[in-house]
Amino acid sequence: MKNDIILHTEQFSQELTLLLALLEMDTGTEMTYEHLELMEDVNWHDFIELARHHRVFPTISRKLQEIKSNHVPTFVMSLFQRDYYRNTLQMLALSGEMEQLSSHLAALHIRTLFLKGPVIAADLYGDVSLRTSCDLDLLIPICQLGAAEKLLVSLGYEKDDYITSVLNDWKWRHHHVTYYHPAKKIKVEIHWRLNPSPSKDPSFDELWNRKRQSSLISRPIYYLGREDLFLFLVSHGARHGWSRLRWLLDIKQLLKQRMDWTKLTNLLRKHQLLHIGGQAIFLAAKLLAAPLKEEMRPILATRKAEWLAEDTMFYVQRMINLHTPPVPKDVERYHKRYLLALMTNRQKLIFFASFLYPFPEDAKTLPLPLKLHFLYFPLRPLLWAWRKTRRQSA
Repeated sequence: MKNDIILHTEQFSQELTLLLALLEMDTGTEMTYEHLELMEDVNWHDFIELARHHRVFPTISRKLQEIKSNHVPTFVMSLFQRDYYRNTLQMLALSGEMEQLSSHLAALHIRTLFLKGPVIAADLYGDVSLRTSCDLDLLIPICQLGAAEKLLVSLGYEKDDYITSVLNDWKWRHHHVTYYHPAKKIKVEIHWRLNPSPSKDPSFDELWNRKRQSSLISRPIYYLGREDLFLFLVSHGARHGWSRLRWLLDIKQLLKQRMDWTKLTNLLRKHQLLHIGGQAIFLAAKLLAAPLKEEMRPILATRKAEWLAEDTMFYVQRMINLHTPPVPKDVERYHKRYLLALMTNRQKLIFFASFLYPFPEDAKTLPLPLKLHFLYFPLRPLLWAWRKTRRQSA
């Protein structure tokens, strides 16, 4: 297939254009005149900040070392090498913690799939130091959450109690809970599903049956099958507007691997992610020069995938951080509209219907005994109207 996708990239800064040009290059590729021209007037401080924001500085550091250009100042190489070294230590620490957690969880007969972190770095890049990660994400059956929490607490982890719930809505409104080890400074996210509502995810048993075993360490470490990993990475990246190029670089690396495209297309269609898979491939092809294959055509057939790819230019051309509040109001408004655009009609129906289900705010507005919590269903419209009136008057 030809890469004739058109995205509006005219407003990209010179620093972002250079960053994308370097990420396009495969190992052993020589620099072109265009690359050298981009380096002449680039603001290197902005370039470093951009590479750090997008979490791609390990790859950029490696590429700059390979090309050995005189256009790159010494201080730039030094800063990237320092960041690369720190990231290597971080990934080695996470690898050691992953091995220990896997051993403890296996002893309790808790089936565990590692979603990201060192196993993904080794699988996609062949080197854990070439991908950044600040935590460990693992998926377990929801029925074993209690046992996993007891284990983590016994190992010195502290739970982040940011999730409040009424009538057990946490099971479908959310998809993970976070634990932090203050001494080791390591964060662990325990997932019971891949994505929050209204997504339609594969069951844990399905994912477990298609799992792969990592060769990163000696003991068995399991992670997602290749097609399931693509499904997870595109849904995660899309949900965050592809606001970090690292997620898109992961897709480019995954597309280089041998994929069962018929199986992947059926999986994406089954879980209502065909347009999001197309969005990811469009972006990887246009921004990072990922090659297009004829087998991808069914995924790229929908126009919605192209529209969604264009929508992400809002995030890519800005250094938007959706993880650290407060998020600017204009970004917050755009992101709400964007998330709605990602949904299929069925998902939109579920999303809007979920507003009829009681929220934790209802219990705060009118505390009721546990046995009377069912009354929040008929009372929810009144409680919502009361809160809205109070806010407006305030």
